Amino acid sequence: MFGNIENSEGERLDYSFHEGSAGSRDVVVIGHGVTGNKDRPFVIALAEGLAAAGINALRFSFAGNGDSGGRFVDATISKEVEDLGSVMDALAGYRIIYVGHSMGGAVGVLHTSRDERVRALVSLAGMVHTQAFAEREFGDVEPGVGCMWEDEDCPLSQQYVDDMAQIDSVVELGAKIAVPWLLVHGSEDDVVPPEDSSDIIARASDGAERVVIDGSNHVFSEHADQMVQIVVEWMQRQLGR
Repeated sequence: MFGNIENSEGERLDYSFHEGSAGSRDVVVIGHGVTGNKDRPFVIALAEGLAAAGINALRFSFAGNGDSGGRFVDATISKEVEDLGSVMDALAGYRIIYVGHSMGGAVGVLHTSRDERVRALVSLAGMVHTQAFAEREFGDVEPGVGCMWEDEDCPLSQQYVDDMAQIDSVVELGAKIAVPWLLVHGSEDDVVPPEDSSDIIARASDGAERVVIDGSNHVFSEHADQMVQIVVEWMQRQLGR
C-alpha cells in the first residue's frame, strides 16, 4: 500500500499492513525487540486485533532483522530510531501511534521525545536501562565472537554494546513524553524487569498509564489475548471510538 519503504541507508524495511476502517487516517506502527521481527506471534495478534477493531496497523522489521535489508550486526537502538523515522516519512498524512516491544520500546521513547508526529505511544515490556540490559544479558559474551542468547543468526557486535552503553538509560526522557502513553509489562518478565517501566513512569506526565499483566512473561506467551485487549481498548479511547 505504501510501496517500498527504505531507511536512510537505502535498506528495505519489510512491513505488513492491516487495514482497519476504510478511509481512516489513523495508523498504529508496531516495532519489535532485539532478535525479533514483525512476524512474532504476539505482534501479528496485536495487528490483527487492531484491524478487527477498525484501526489500521503496520508492523515492520527493523533493518537487519527478519526479511528487511541490512545486517543484524548493524542493528542498534540509534539506527532503529532512524528506521522508525523512515517508516513515518512513508506514512505522511496519517496520524501515527507507535507501539514498541522491548528494545523497540526504548526506540519509541527516544523517537517520541523528539518527533511530534507520534500522537500516542505504547511500550510493551519496554526496555529502559539499556546498558544494564546489555551487561545483564550479554556481559559474558565477547563482541565479534559470540552471539546473543547463543543464536547464531544474532551475533553480538561491538557497536551494539557501545550504543547501549552510550544511551545508558532512557529513564529521564519519560518527562519529555507529552503524548498519551500506555506501558504494559508482564509480572514474570525475566528479560526486561517490570521495574524498568515502573522507573520511567515515575518521571512521566499524568497522561501515562501502566498496566501489569499478572503471570505474563516477556513476549506475553500465554497472555497475548489479554495484552491485545488492553492495547486495543486503550487505542479506542485515544481515538474516540
